Amino acid sequence: MTPSPSPASVPPAAGPAGRVEPAGPGRPADGTARVDPPDHADPPDRADTVDSLILHATDNGVSWITLNRPEAMNAVTREQREHLIGRLAEASADPDVRAVVITATGRGFCAGADLRGAPSSGERVAGDVARMIRDGAQRLITAVLDCEKPVIAAVNGTAAGLGAHLALACDLVLAAESACFIEVFVRRGLVPDGGGAYLLPRLIGPQRAKELMFFGDAVPATEAARLGLVNRVVPDCELAKTAREWAERLAAGPTLALALTKQLVNASLDAGRAAAFAAEATAQEINMTTADAQEGVASFVQRRNPAYRGR
Repeated sequence: MTPSPSPASVPPAAGPAGRVEPAGPGRPADGTARVDPPDHADPPDRADTVDSLILHATDNGVSWITLNRPEAMNAVTREQREHLIGRLAEASADPDVRAVVITATGRGFCAGADLRGAPSSGERVAGDVARMIRDGAQRLITAVLDCEKPVIAAVNGTAAGLGAHLALACDLVLAAESACFIEVFVRRGLVPDGGGAYLLPRLIGPQRAKELMFFGDAVPATEAARLGLVNRVVPDCELAKTAREWAERLAAGPTLALALTKQLVNASLDAGRAAAFAAEATAQEINMTTADAQEGVASFVQRRNPAYRGR
């Protein structure tokens, strides 16, 4: 269970507030994106529908998934989590989607899991917590790791607990200068969930991972980049623009080759050399049957730029 840090425990951060075309032409000079109104009115008995809390748009082959619950620092409810998992599955299955960006509105990227709306189950039965973690936080992180398209996290603000792990599970992590990462579990006497003890040692080594998890200190974006948690730190006003540039470069690339590369790298962390080499040979065999691989070779021979179609 990922606790959400109290508002006093997280520093303010600013970032893009995106809906449709989060970083496209016409965005305000401060880098924030316009939040368009919904196409239809919400039901009178409910102000926030899941579609308004998880915004989605597809543009130039990029699926933009935007957490939009800024008043709660984008803490994720069970319903939102399921919606995120569904969006990632859709991205994998849609040949017209060739990259994914996960970002958020307001001053927080994601403050963790919001358990306040969870139904009360009465007396706890042995195994309930483990089952909840497997079916909840771990499924979300697995959906990111197993997405067949490259996933970029554009971290616009505080990423705490499960929110930090959601970002770190992505293939590439961009962070605004005002963003920070917090392993908040120890502050509440809890054990990290959402794959944190799996992800962090592989990114920064066991000693550094233990330091972050044992103390629960906020790690500013620049320090996160120095440790290797973040690919690049950019000014707040440039986060959406940079995320769009990176995502569109990926979307113009050989989609299946990128998917196979992602699988190889992720699997290599748990495999011995023989298994890693066997997986590499298999991936090469599969990839060479694609039109993009044939286009890549042909463009080299013909001394021109390749035109990949994601096929």
